[in-house]
Amino acid sequence: MIKLVSDTIDRSDVNSLIKWLQQDPIPRLTKGELTQNLENKWASKLGTKYSVFVNSGSSSILLTLAALKQLNRLKNDKIVVPSLSWATDVSSPMLLGLTPLMCDCNLKDLSCDLNHLEQLFKEHNPGALILVSPLGLVPEMEAVLKLCKKYEVLLLEDVCESMGSKYKGEYLGTFGIASFFSMYFGHHLSTIEGGFINTNDEELYHMLLMMRSHGWDRDLPKWKQKELRSKYSCSDFDALYNFYVPGFNLRATDLQAYIGLRAIDKLDSFCKARNRNFLKYLKDIKNNLLKLSNRKDNFISNFAMPVVSKNRNKIVQKLTKHNIEVRPLIAGNMATKPMWIYEYPTRLSLPNCELIEKYGFYIPNHQDLSKKDISEIIDIINKYS
Repeated sequence: MIKLVSDTIDRSDVNSLIKWLQQDPIPRLTKGELTQNLENKWASKLGTKYSVFVNSGSSSILLTLAALKQLNRLKNDKIVVPSLSWATDVSSPMLLGLTPLMCDCNLKDLSCDLNHLEQLFKEHNPGALILVSPLGLVPEMEAVLKLCKKYEVLLLEDVCESMGSKYKGEYLGTFGIASFFSMYFGHHLSTIEGGFINTNDEELYHMLLMMRSHGWDRDLPKWKQKELRSKYSCSDFDALYNFYVPGFNLRATDLQAYIGLRAIDKLDSFCKARNRNFLKYLKDIKNNLLKLSNRKDNFISNFAMPVVSKNRNKIVQKLTKHNIEVRPLIAGNMATKPMWIYEYPTRLSLPNCELIEKYGFYIPNHQDLSKKDISEIIDIINKYS
């Protein structure tokens, strides 16, 4: 079988983990020093001041929105979310009592359609935009940044499918007030489950640390702990169980951090392989209704290759028959899902997302894909398009 994704945790990682676990005494497994080491390493790799390791990419979205709400950093409860996105981009605002505004996608990089985005900004004056970069494709960041600045909208980057992609030499995930990454099994790198929030905003960083762990101050720098304890007349002993803000428990573990510290060293080679495969697909797949391009100065660390064809059902059937894994193109149009319609029954006009939902699918791309695999996939798509 030609798999959609490939393990990024290899035998040497497992052997190293076993050796680490066999220490006497047994090393700390819950969140501890290794988690902080991983956060520092990932922040340094990406080029941000801070990183917070959590138990999933989805939790990174939920936690960040909750922290921004707690800090009163959202000018209102309206959040623009791409309709071509993942469930938790939409459900996280809903669960926090925020109002998602669906934005159509474009057919060049599958991120927000800029005309529709500006229309939403003008009409609703939203507090934030969750900008998803689907499948490693790079949005038109300069245009998005200008719109966010013009309409005073906070930019949040969902980079869960685009780890390693760059815009003009800078990693996606470094342009907004915060960004979200996934370390799920099927993504670019893995800690089995896990995710990161990256930011350069110190106030937000401190709030994330508290709200990740119940609302207490244990993860904060000493000076910040001292400041809070003084403000609330709290002794060091009582601070052990003092809760300054409403919080969650979204922590990952040091066992996962151990895997992650090794994983980050693999990123560059994995991204090069994904980019090489993407360029081959881009060059040779015919009759694709998308207008994808490899824009100058961008680097695409493609998660999976998107294809949109009116012959989707036949192509998917043939790929499956040849033991090639294939999936719908992300979730198609989130505005057609029952969870959305139950809350917002009025039908939205999102023509590009409707096209993606009807005719879109994606095919394998990962570091272990061979030239022969790629050629077989391309031949089937071209034959039945």
